[in-house]
Amino acid sequence: MNARVSKLRSRSLEAVPHISTERAELITEFYASDRTVSPALRRARAFRCLMENKTIYIGDGELIVGERGPAPKAAPTYPELCCHSLQDLETLHNREKIPFARSPEALKVYEEKIIPFWKGRSMRDLIFCEMTDEWKAAYEAGIFTEFMEQRAPGHTVADDKIYRKGFKQFRAEIAASLAALDYSIDPEAQSKSEQLRAMDICADAICVFARRHAQLAREMAEQVRQAGQAGRAERADSASDRAAELLRIAEVCSWVPENPPRDFWEALQAYWFVHLGVITELNTWDSFNPGRLDQHLYPFYEQGLADGTLTRDGARELLQCFWIKFNNQPAPPKVGVTAAESGTYTDFANINSGGLTPDGQDGVNDVTYLVLDVVDEMRLLQPSSNIQLSAKNPDRFLKRALRIVRQGWGQPSIFNADMVVQEMLRVGKSLFDARAGGTSGCVETGAFGKEAYILSGYFNLPKELELALHNGIDARTGEQLGPRTGDATRFSSFDQLMEAFRKQLHHFIEIKVRGNNVIERLYAKYMPAPFLSLLIDDCIARGRDYHDGGARYNTTYVQGVGIGSITDSLSAIKRHVFDERRVDMGQLLAALGADFVGHERLRAALRDETPRYGNDDERADEIMKSVFCAFFDEVDGRPNTRGGCYCIDMLPTTCHVYFGSITQATPDGRGAGEPVSEGISPVQGADRRGPTAVLNSAARMDHALTGGTLLNMKFAPRLLEGEEGIASLAHLVRTYFKLGGHHIQFNVVSAETLLDAQAHPENHRDLIVRVAGYSDYFCDLSRALQDEIITRTEHESF
Repeated sequence: MNARVSKLRSRSLEAVPHISTERAELITEFYASDRTVSPALRRARAFRCLMENKTIYIGDGELIVGERGPAPKAAPTYPELCCHSLQDLETLHNREKIPFARSPEALKVYEEKIIPFWKGRSMRDLIFCEMTDEWKAAYEAGIFTEFMEQRAPGHTVADDKIYRKGFKQFRAEIAASLAALDYSIDPEAQSKSEQLRAMDICADAICVFARRHAQLAREMAEQVRQAGQAGRAERADSASDRAAELLRIAEVCSWVPENPPRDFWEALQAYWFVHLGVITELNTWDSFNPGRLDQHLYPFYEQGLADGTLTRDGARELLQCFWIKFNNQPAPPKVGVTAAESGTYTDFANINSGGLTPDGQDGVNDVTYLVLDVVDEMRLLQPSSNIQLSAKNPDRFLKRALRIVRQGWGQPSIFNADMVVQEMLRVGKSLFDARAGGTSGCVETGAFGKEAYILSGYFNLPKELELALHNGIDARTGEQLGPRTGDATRFSSFDQLMEAFRKQLHHFIEIKVRGNNVIERLYAKYMPAPFLSLLIDDCIARGRDYHDGGARYNTTYVQGVGIGSITDSLSAIKRHVFDERRVDMGQLLAALGADFVGHERLRAALRDETPRYGNDDERADEIMKSVFCAFFDEVDGRPNTRGGCYCIDMLPTTCHVYFGSITQATPDGRGAGEPVSEGISPVQGADRRGPTAVLNSAARMDHALTGGTLLNMKFAPRLLEGEEGIASLAHLVRTYFKLGGHHIQFNVVSAETLLDAQAHPENHRDLIVRVAGYSDYFCDLSRALQDEIITRTEHESF
């Protein structure tokens, strides 16, 4: 990287994440004074208030401009969604890892202005007020989590429309939709009118925001020019160069996003303004994603090279500056218990490269390799990166990505582009939309620019088995949490246990879905997203909000966690209790209740003499399939309130640590409080027959029935040395994808290195590892999460 990029990168890494109260103050002042009846128009006017009044920032040397907060790493808060308490702010300020600094002034503002106004008014307060006692009991017991009690619905990804159209054209489309309304026959015409007018206000507001940057850039250019004239000759030359850059920035910001971008620079800046608009309007889960960035940028790149206005090095520098902008944006801090446990600044923007074009051809182009070069050179946590790998993509593409993976910092992850298309076709998306889509967040599949695919939260599968073993009683609290499904000591067959498990699963999925349907309606009614709606087909055409079924496709995901742990636990019971009768159910339950204290021999037998998932053992893998199918059957196809349906994902982020902390000892030998398995990976250390066996087991799951599965693997660094190591890993990936796998990602680091980093963090500050669907600094992870990563099987041969 050149001197400019090196300086910007260092500045970004050194900036201290801190709480900014500016957005909270502006939104509170707006709500306190605005009396607009229509929620959509009120939200649009709130957005316009933010775009017109929030502090804008252009840093020294920047080429891509704009920040979420008033400066890099300044984290705004969203009190209309979830209002931080004074204790939350203290926790965030003082926690040992991933702190957010807060000033005494910020504390005072919250105490005197923000908290008094939003108490009882935030979406989080509304949600908990509307939830039933049984929902709250299940939530508090760790049966499931709920994403939208902390942040707004997200997982939204841009398609190519913002590169083809400016917001002036969006406004023309809105005007056409308004003109087409027929109030005499359409009972929703007034509501549609409000939604469309709200979108129009937002379309104008984002252009105002961009023009404010243009004006600031012109003012800075004049200041730099005058300072240069007063300085020495060499400084005058440098000042002249920067003044010229600032005037170019002003030109770019005067044109986009109001008009469609004309070149590579404008395309990147147009996207970035749109990104900032989305994440300023609401604190959406998984931020906002650029989608198929390489394919979107390729026409501008090709044009620039042809007419001489762009070089490859110039494009690389612009992309590097673009990468730094993502790294400047820490994820909005959480509230409540989650504020203490939340363990990353990463906001999960995930850039897709490669894959297929919408007409089904190889999607790899010159910008794809340029993006991979930037990923390699920048080595930043944000944005996250992945490659979409189709059978039509060349091996050169895969091997280039794997040479980055080999460096051991967890990027890029790898997705089966052909399977991603199959997953979308199964649920009724068009072939064109499926090919133009991909993955976002951790591993989630969606039709880019056309779908509201919303994650509702994680579901604790091992806890369902615990309830089945205890007749619906939570072993941790003694509370009768689930239905009475029978005294397990009287079960005479494994099938009876499975039936009890299915009944518990059905009961809590019912609770989860009913609660989530209420939450969806609360967001549709009270927290529309008119700016986001502009960007997603067919919200303008339908005159409906993104949160209210306006998108072409509307999916709600429930994420299953702990498939490895529950599989091995059921396998252990089947073998030791029912098939071989080595122990009776009463003895097993006593051992689990004692956390195996005094039952060490039984624990060893359960752990070491059980068919376990991840070893290409059909006895265990068939159980995995039974659990997977039970979860799928309970969730898939249930209607949501937005005109779409529920589907499943299989991923945990870091929730497998939390779920383990509230789950008693399990029959696979896992101790009480220890993490459960993550993603669709085997239980940590249980896969003993090499990576091929892991892939064969994982491939027995029908990935096409999901919207995403997450598979983590860890390799010894020496295994990937040389071209032979890269070729072997490439073959492993291709084989897994031929078997139907959705996703795979790698840690390339030794247990010895991780243990040393745990003991001597001062020597390993730059050590990055793959956690789940994201990478993070190992030393910033909680001890429990560090231990979990260390105990993952380290493969030393193919």
